[in-house]
Amino acid sequence: GRMGDPADTAYKTTGSKWLLPVSGYLGFPLDQVNFLACQLFALAAAFWFRLYLSPSHANPLIRHAVATLLGIAFLIFCFGWFSAHIMTVVVVNYLIILQADINNVHKYSMMVTMGYLTACQVSRVFIFNYGILSTDFSGPLMIVTQKITTLAFQLHDGKMLLSACAPVLSCSVRPSLIEYLSYNLNFLSVLVGPCNDYKDYIDFIEGRHISRRLRRHSGACNGQNGYSKTPEPSPLGAVCQKLLVCCGCMLFFLTVTRSLPISYNVNPDFVNSAPFLTRLAYAFFSIQAARPKFYFAWTLADAVNNAAGYGFSGLDENGKPSWDLICNLNIIGIETATSFKTFIDHWNIRTGIWLKTVCYDRAPRHRLALTFILSALWHGVYPGYYFTFLTAIPITMAARAIRRSVRHHFLGSSGLKLGYDVLTWAATQFAICYTVMPFLLLAVDQTLVYYRSMYFHVHIISILAAVALHRKHKPREPSASVSSSSLSAPGSAGCQPVHSNNNDKVD
Repeated sequence: GRMGDPADTAYKTTGSKWLLPVSGYLGFPLDQVNFLACQLFALAAAFWFRLYLSPSHANPLIRHAVATLLGIAFLIFCFGWFSAHIMTVVVVNYLIILQADINNVHKYSMMVTMGYLTACQVSRVFIFNYGILSTDFSGPLMIVTQKITTLAFQLHDGKMLLSACAPVLSCSVRPSLIEYLSYNLNFLSVLVGPCNDYKDYIDFIEGRHISRRLRRHSGACNGQNGYSKTPEPSPLGAVCQKLLVCCGCMLFFLTVTRSLPISYNVNPDFVNSAPFLTRLAYAFFSIQAARPKFYFAWTLADAVNNAAGYGFSGLDENGKPSWDLICNLNIIGIETATSFKTFIDHWNIRTGIWLKTVCYDRAPRHRLALTFILSALWHGVYPGYYFTFLTAIPITMAARAIRRSVRHHFLGSSGLKLGYDVLTWAATQFAICYTVMPFLLLAVDQTLVYYRSMYFHVHIISILAAVALHRKHKPREPSASVSSSSLSAPGSAGCQPVHSNNNDKVD
């Protein structure tokens, strides 16, 4: 949902009405209150799940069943009868996995889930109420779409052993019904994700998740086999750290974000009377202020998974346990991004990995365009999404072109390099202002008002000039092959994409 909408949307929910008094008291829409209540309950349930249903106490079947039933309860609590859409898509795809020819299972799954998702998005936008969000069950549906297709592609790869990472992540055995339901509907990630790998999830349920990664480390360190004697690292520190980040984001949201509404960018009085630099500054700060609600939801989801003992990614270079396996964002990486690509790499990391796995790595040609189009389609059918993703294609190409022809001139001294970084940071943040605003405004008329107020035609001409320049400088210098993500803040405290396999997504 969109946080901080006026409370008149409070009654437009198909979910439970139990928390209406809380919604009225806080002035938040009911669907957001329901969502938050579920995530906080999930956090408590996750600790209980790790302590009392640990793999040493409970057999996998019990763990699968409890995780699934809690997840379904959350869906019904938040979305009422709309949750049937999510169950339907999961059951239909399980039948596809059982019946379909393994060579084509990924195609069928992709067509069915994306088709169903799009149909739901269309009905939500055009049949229910365009531009006003009724209870938005599309979030969980989007996550389930990622999980279903990820697993279908991994089953296909397991048979084909096509991709380089097939032996690690591919699946050669079809999951049982309870495993499939548990993977797709478990309470840890049913509401906001993140999407994770089926193999990792099954390892977690069956109690191999942490020991397998510790064994890898102890094997590398001293060749001794002492991993089974060491106690499993506790996620408590990681969870507390992530909850602190959540509190900070919530505080920021309540104080700053609500006083800088995105819609003010297209307020007729503001657009007509404020000077251009004021409009640009407001756009810049309102976009910055719109991010913490995403930070909040994703970081909380990550903390919930960690609290259950899921998300352990191994030991970092200092030998400390790291809990970033299914982390969805790197806040420091986002805020200090000096290229459009670095920004994308650190934002919604798991979705980036999903797009790379199912589209970018497999498209025979036009990979960049196809990946952005799939991303837009997955997000929904609001026109703003298409403005955003179609603008992102030339901007990415332009940024690449400028980087290739300019960057090597600035690597001589640290002063020059710092100047270059500051300049490219500002350019990246303003490019994101242009690109992401329609994504938040959603409607066509508002987007066009914004484009006019920002002299968008000037922007387009400069992009085309950069792309033309790119055509001229076709031979790559060696420096261009350095992945831009290596320029982000060293040792940034957020989480690096673990497979790091979306690093070449847009480079």
